[in-house]
Amino acid sequence: MALPPSENTPGNDKTAQRLAAQQDVFLREVDDAVRQDRLESFFTRYGKPLLVLIVLGILAFGGYLYWEHRQTQLREQNAENFIQALDSVKAGNFDEARSKLETLAGESSGGSAASAKLLLAGIALEQDKTDDALRLYGEVAGDESAPQPLRDLATVREVAANFDAMKPQAVVDRLKPYAAPGNPWFGVAGELVGMAYLKMDKKDQAGPLFAAIAKDEDVSPSLRSRARQLAAVLGVDAVEDVVDDKGEPFGKDGQTAVAVADGTAGE
Repeated sequence: MALPPSENTPGNDKTAQRLAAQQDVFLREVDDAVRQDRLESFFTRYGKPLLVLIVLGILAFGGYLYWEHRQTQLREQNAENFIQALDSVKAGNFDEARSKLETLAGESSGGSAASAKLLLAGIALEQDKTDDALRLYGEVAGDESAPQPLRDLATVREVAANFDAMKPQAVVDRLKPYAAPGNPWFGVAGELVGMAYLKMDKKDQAGPLFAAIAKDEDVSPSLRSRARQLAAVLGVDAVEDVVDDKGEPFGKDGQTAVAVADGTAGE
């Protein structure tokens, strides 16, 4: 009498493996079908909007590249026009220079427009058109899109051009932030503030300021010379000690040092 097949017999193992493999294949097919169905559903629902978004992104990127190219061309053209205007100014042809600069000031912005207006203001001063110059300086000084150094330059030049018509205190209020050692405009602004102090009979403030300008090596020699003379008139010593190669001051009590600094030694 034959015994019934055991679950551990080789034949049953092969059958179980075959069924497991078939089940695995079936599950993969079901999984692929579900994924395909989800993908088709996604593209059916979002395909057109996604395509539109991609196209818009490509167009936007292309537009940006074109805009950047145009901006580069404009900057190069503005620079060329500005150089031509400078050449015209050097040649004394103010009308030709003004024509180029007015176009540049009207069509550009930021640093290009500010530079053009500053040069136009300089031309206006040369032609005794002070009101036009002051208006242009004021526009640059108040232009938040312009670089700060150009705005500072416009402020200082505006006050310098209108110094005689301004109240001394107004000059001080406007330029005092610039009239400090270390500021790029210390020399020019400091001189104007010092002169305003003199108008207000504040010699005790004007003298030390002129002395500080005279001792600042970053200030132009001509301005330092004027400041030294003004400080001396106001009774403030603006001459630094002059020493020899050993670090010793020339002369007794610094008298020779003063003479060397003033260019009067040996007289």
